Amino acid sequence: MAAKVFTCSLDNAKRSFYRAFNSLFGKIGCIASEDVIVQLLKTKCLPVLLYCLEACPLKKSQLNAVDFALNCAFRKIFSTRSQEVVEMCKLVFSCQTPSDAVANRKCKFLSKFIVSGNVLCNVFKDVAMKERLAIENNASY
Repeated sequence: MAAKVFTCSLDNAKRSFYRAFNSLFGKIGCIASEDVIVQLLKTKCLPVLLYCLEACPLKKSQLNAVDFALNCAFRKIFSTRSQEVVEMCKLVFSCQTPSDAVANRKCKFLSKFIVSGNVLCNVFKDVAMKERLAIENNASY
């Protein structure tokens, strides 16, 4: 995106996620159980949404947008508008929110970055350590 600081647009990732989910749901939504649909959502559609997000600087609004995309899919699967029902269904089906998944993936990415022997990575090691510490502190509330 055009900005003063490096930032990423998630429009293509969200569009691809919706395309993948709608294709899946359109083919099996009427005949498969909710359990099967959610499992396919987790294995086939969520990776499309989460691809390489751990390497991008994301704002809270962008993380909310990827969470919203998953919530829309759950609303469609369970034919509901209630956010409480969606949250309960995500809990029952052990579906981690994308923002939590991105935080976990980013922490793992930064850990590998820090121990890398690459000269360029060593230049930014301190920055990576601070960011990983910030992520870990936010996750342990």
